[in-house]
Amino acid sequence: MKAMEATARISLRNILYATDFSAVADRAVPYAVEIARRYGSKVHGLHVRPLEIYGMAPPESWAILKEAAEEQARHEAKQLSRCFADVPHEAIVTEGDTLDSIFAEVERSHIDLIVVGTHGRKGLQKVFLGSVAENILRRATCPVLTVNPHVPNTPERAIEMKHILYATSLSSASRLAGAYAVSLAQEKQAHLDIVHILGPRKAGEAADNTELAECAKQMRAALPPEAALWCGPHVIIEVGDPAEQILNLAKARRADLIVIGVKAGSAVPAAAHLPWATAHRIISMAECPVLTVHG
Repeated sequence: MKAMEATARISLRNILYATDFSAVADRAVPYAVEIARRYGSKVHGLHVRPLEIYGMAPPESWAILKEAAEEQARHEAKQLSRCFADVPHEAIVTEGDTLDSIFAEVERSHIDLIVVGTHGRKGLQKVFLGSVAENILRRATCPVLTVNPHVPNTPERAIEMKHILYATSLSSASRLAGAYAVSLAQEKQAHLDIVHILGPRKAGEAADNTELAECAKQMRAALPPEAALWCGPHVIIEVGDPAEQILNLAKARRADLIVIGVKAGSAVPAAAHLPWATAHRIISMAECPVLTVHG
């Protein structure tokens, strides 16, 4: 795995924040604002309303109903503008299919990052993210920052973001996720943990010292030499269930952000270095935001 280029600053010119104005969505606002401040980004705040179908309403009432819907849309646009008053932004309220509208905006505005709040339900058979957020992760080709209800609702934490945990498989596919982790750590002058989880061993079987040494060597080589000057990278190797170990480490290390990679262009987002079931658990259960990078 080649060292990441510290001088190649990640570009986040345009950020898409998608909202349904729920409390879950609101938790993601401070993160969109803070990243926009750090990277000089423009935030595109998007709310998609269902198509107005007046059904059995008499035709003579349609004009009144349409006017009421337009007034509500103007009110929602003002809400979005207030959220992002301190950064360049555009408030967009439209009607139609939510996912189609989101990805139309991604294409129209050349979005570099999607920020969205998620539901934090347990169980692989449940729609843990809600259909919209889950499908954003399935279809997105740009990074997605998810904030679930387990994340404390403290805007100050988004501003500080002093501790970043980056989980890697040491594969070339996870390199791009690492570049984002390094860039964010540099922007925030944050401490960076680079973590690799070795698979579970049989009872009584310990990890081989040679294997551990080789993993540590590759992990250090993946970071630019000057990274030690501004993010204090700390190499951590654990053995066991990847999701459990990453979640435990994030909690123990008081991580403000977890960065993971997923395979781009997959119908089901199979992680580049984590099985989807593992990525699923991390995204839905983490007590901090998760940045999922498609590579």
